[in-house]
Amino acid sequence: MSVDLPSPSLPSPASPEGGVARSSRRVMNLSHFLRQAARRFPTHIGFVDGPRTTTWAQMDARVDAMAAALAERGIGKGDRILVQSKNCLEMFESMFAAFRLGAVWVPTNFRQTPGEVAYLASASGATAMICHRDFPEHVAAVREATPSVETVIAIGEADFGPDYDGLVSGWLGRKAPVADVEHDDPCWFFFTSGTTGRPKAAVLTHGQMAFVVTNHLCDLMPGTTQADASLVVAPLSHGAGVHQLAQVARAVKTILMPSERFDAGEAWRLVEEWRVTNMFTVPTITKLLAEHPAVNQYDHSSLRYVIYAGAPMYREDQKRALKALGKVLVQYFGLGEVTGNITVLPPALHDPEDGPSVKLGTCGFERTGMQVQIQDAEGREVAPLETGEICVCGPAVFAGYYDNPEANAKSFRDGWFRTGDLGHMDAEGFVYITGRASDMYISGGSNVYPREVEEKMLTHPAVAEVAILGVPDRMWGEVGVAVCVLREGASVTEEELIQFLDGKVARYKLPRRIHFWDALPRSAYGKITKKMVREALAERGLLETDEARSA
Repeated sequence: MSVDLPSPSLPSPASPEGGVARSSRRVMNLSHFLRQAARRFPTHIGFVDGPRTTTWAQMDARVDAMAAALAERGIGKGDRILVQSKNCLEMFESMFAAFRLGAVWVPTNFRQTPGEVAYLASASGATAMICHRDFPEHVAAVREATPSVETVIAIGEADFGPDYDGLVSGWLGRKAPVADVEHDDPCWFFFTSGTTGRPKAAVLTHGQMAFVVTNHLCDLMPGTTQADASLVVAPLSHGAGVHQLAQVARAVKTILMPSERFDAGEAWRLVEEWRVTNMFTVPTITKLLAEHPAVNQYDHSSLRYVIYAGAPMYREDQKRALKALGKVLVQYFGLGEVTGNITVLPPALHDPEDGPSVKLGTCGFERTGMQVQIQDAEGREVAPLETGEICVCGPAVFAGYYDNPEANAKSFRDGWFRTGDLGHMDAEGFVYITGRASDMYISGGSNVYPREVEEKMLTHPAVAEVAILGVPDRMWGEVGVAVCVLREGASVTEEELIQFLDGKVARYKLPRRIHFWDALPRSAYGKITKKMVREALAERGLLETDEARSA
């Protein structure tokens, strides 16, 4: 499999006379993290899913069984396994089963529509699918779009495939050979998007992810051991999955929430019951946790690290969280393409009171082993405090986008990955994000790319033109606001358009407000620019939601 990037330049193999010849860059198969935990702490609880607890030895044996069942169906090294599921033990195990075979784990955001997931199956070249029983429509859409998906396994009893746990029971005690892997062998397609709005598969590799796990443990959760416990409050398909992989590397037990709907009261109950020491969140969730009455009803003194990422956090929200939780907040800035490894702001640099020593607005300093550079349009490093594009290099940078040479050419320059975010760095090396080069906005920790939604909206017969922008919102950080121009003689209401979009895109991508104008502003060249639309929204007092204005 090629990611259409030039091969990294490696030292030439030494001659027999010169010493050991180097013919490959073999690395540990990431599934070995689970094997290590099972060997050292076989009877310790590794996973908590409601009333169901699983020890490390049990999980390791179950993963062996599922890997053997997949291998018997012809799934092997390099094959892509699409996974559509809410958080559960089986979903998490599927990661290690894929890794163990040398296959590629391709998780979806379970909230995506059947059509969106079908595109991911096609774009990844998937040949197998593991799907929760609640999503039969997704299986049907995938099968229609991608006939190469011949193997479908159901999590729970369903008529679209054999039951995951039934297969595990049948294959328990048997093992498939653990695949030998090299540094650049892919293990995970982390789907992200660009300015076109079409999802792209960022290729994560065994060697890269081993560094990412080490870096997470070093910079985000130093001192983590098997005595710790981690609560999951976000989908395991993306950043939370990376976080939990790092937990397995130190045999930290993982505790799931009982429902995909976030319940702050239940979260605090679980923190007390399991003596939770860390969790990965987004600012919206951190805010809900800190402001819920249950924060004072349950003992959360065990918490050491509440990690938030994915979006900026309002300073006032940060202050309230620090006062409620103590100095346990950890912020990091990172994209899927760099697997979260760009900057970190540790607990010691979070302070509930403003003062001369507090660096307001920073997302932290460079992660260990990573380098950040602020560059101008030509790729030259700019002076401290001068705004430019945030670029990064280091072992956490992904291998490239799968089967997308155009995106790779745009995203890399002279070995630097271009994040598309604008910002500056001070003289001490602290990074500040000041804007985005693209139109993407972040709502509740999820990236939203307006063009994808705009294209769907333009399929409505009444809509002639549309522009969608992210605007500040007190609860979600940002939400979408759409400005539409209707076709002559046509009519449609805001509610009707939202209903039209519902089911065509995931609900978190739906615009919060829709405004109808006679025309969209255009440049001298006749081009509709988001900058001019934003200025027009500001002039009309529409650049913030009511919640943001009342804050």
